[in-house]
Amino acid sequence: MKRTGAFTTGVMVAVLLALSACTRAPLGTVPMAERDAIHASLMQDIRTLASDEFGGRRPGTMGEELTLAYITQELQAAGFTSGTNDPGNAWRAPVPLVSTQPATSRIALKLGRREVTLDEAGAAAFTSRRRALVEGADIVFVGTLSDVVPDEAVGGKVVLMLGEPGESPERRLALFEKNPAAIITVVADEQAIANTLSAFDNERFLLASEEISNLSGFATRAEMARALGEERWEGLLTAADDDEFEPLEVKGEATIEATSIRREFTSYNLIGVLPGGVRGSGAVLLLAHWDHLGECGEHGAADLICNGAIDNASGVAVVLELARRLAAIGPHDRDIYVLATSAEESGLLGAKAFVDEPPMPLDTIVAAFNFDTVALAPAGSPVGFVGEGLTPLDTLIRETMIEGERQLGNKELAERFVQRQDGWALLERGVPTVMLSTAFGSEIILGPYLSSHYHRPSDEIDKVELGGAIDDLLLHQELVQRAADTEFYPATGG
Repeated sequence: MKRTGAFTTGVMVAVLLALSACTRAPLGTVPMAERDAIHASLMQDIRTLASDEFGGRRPGTMGEELTLAYITQELQAAGFTSGTNDPGNAWRAPVPLVSTQPATSRIALKLGRREVTLDEAGAAAFTSRRRALVEGADIVFVGTLSDVVPDEAVGGKVVLMLGEPGESPERRLALFEKNPAAIITVVADEQAIANTLSAFDNERFLLASEEISNLSGFATRAEMARALGEERWEGLLTAADDDEFEPLEVKGEATIEATSIRREFTSYNLIGVLPGGVRGSGAVLLLAHWDHLGECGEHGAADLICNGAIDNASGVAVVLELARRLAAIGPHDRDIYVLATSAEESGLLGAKAFVDEPPMPLDTIVAAFNFDTVALAPAGSPVGFVGEGLTPLDTLIRETMIEGERQLGNKELAERFVQRQDGWALLERGVPTVMLSTAFGSEIILGPYLSSHYHRPSDEIDKVELGGAIDDLLLHQELVQRAADTEFYPATGG
């Protein structure tokens, strides 16, 4: 009887546990009242950061100052301190930038006594310097070749290369490493030139430490045929199609001049830290870019300001709310850093500056989580895993997601954005970095935003959807707690 009774009791306990497991709320869920409070807090931060007063948060403007002051204020209120480890630059880590905008250009080719200046509608030249000039340089045609071209074949000369959509930028970089005087990329038609002008025409930012003063020209095939002569140009094109093609000297000289409006200034990354309780145990990093485009509306439009409510006031807002919640439930073993980066929109420049001069050794960062363009998906949406398979974090993430009953989204979609977000600058330096976001889980969710509101004045607070962002926030809260726990996640570095 006793054994039977004990067996019966054990079965009942097992059944109760099973029933309990079936009815237990998934990991990372909170009462609706708490979700409502998170929603209100996120909306307050987004409304402030995406207000017209902040002017679109363009680096080097008053909008930057207002943005950095606001983020600092909120992190300080949460209990964070400066994380720069530089007493001379509390909270703000300098990011020296160069601003450049094209002004004038001229490309001329001289063959014997005949000199042709290429038409502005079919040709343009660009430099980041105030003025760059190449006069009477020899010309060499390389077709679609690049890294296989001998240095001596192009050094000091003007290089003519055939443009290939998607391939030209890398080929151009490879050729510039061989020290030509300039490179003229020959594109299909005037629409291609117009696209190039559109890409170069706006003010661009470069890291001062990475500036390369190249002189780049672009010209249509029609303009090259007019300048060189139809027969000579067709002969070059035919030669380039030969499998045995080698660079050809073009008997003539090229003169290229370009000027730009240029200024040098310092923008800032903002870095805060919530010190951990176990010294030397490493750090967890949360990052989001604070910058946007400033005024980017079409000339004469009623609304010129690109407020960037979704990109990326929403990412900053989630990081701020996550920072508040992590501080409230601390202490944690590991340091928790918050990094708000500058000039992401110009090529991940703030993130690159961070990895060049980090406030801690990069190999002590055990996990980094990026937040970018997060406020798109409704609650319950699948999670896009940007960086899957690239770090040791996969197991931690997958196990946490399973416990939270979260589903992974479209892997191919997420993979398209690995190199287009700040996390890439860290991944390149070996820092285990991922971006987990419902916004990147489905083309159905992300596609309409990219086609209609991305980098446009219509990226306003009325387009914000926070259901999925709150899910993401709660998922990250659990992930960061686990990654910051030396017993649960005993990693010693990336």
